[in-house]
Amino acid sequence: MSHQIKLNVNGTVYDLSLEPRKTLLAVLRDRLGLTGTKEGCSTGDCGACTVLLDGEPVTSCLVLAVAAEGRDVTTVEGVADVDALHPVQEAMVSMGGLQCGFCTPGFIVSSYGLLQKNDAPSEDEIRRALAGNLCRCTGYTKIVEAVQEAAKRMTGRKGGKRAAA
Repeated sequence: MSHQIKLNVNGTVYDLSLEPRKTLLAVLRDRLGLTGTKEGCSTGDCGACTVLLDGEPVTSCLVLAVAAEGRDVTTVEGVADVDALHPVQEAMVSMGGLQCGFCTPGFIVSSYGLLQKNDAPSEDEIRRALAGNLCRCTGYTKIVEAVQEAAKRMTGRKGGKRAAA
């Protein structure tokens, strides 16, 4: 039995007919082609599938897609501006906050969510915000430094988006 729902993902509304058991992760990847969100553990422990749901980070492998109806979903594809990377993405690259890249989308989305609420987080606040994201390649130091750098770069940009020239 399918349910008809509307999902607002990265500002685009999708009309979908879904089985109620489908996870948000499966719908994002398999139905909408948004493959930036990664499937890691499928148990909500690794954070690779992190998206923002109404501005709050959630592991999309544990959220049923039907539960996201009428709510705003932001994936890693929705973080960047049309013309340029978001400061979090820029800083991850320039500061060496990524290695293999598998966990990177979850870290970027979690960092973006944090910086939308707190434009000058302390190191402890950053570490707490990223606690749901696991990485096997880095020692986390460069990731934290990248978020600190992104916060500096965002100064003067409303909501983390580039100010109009």
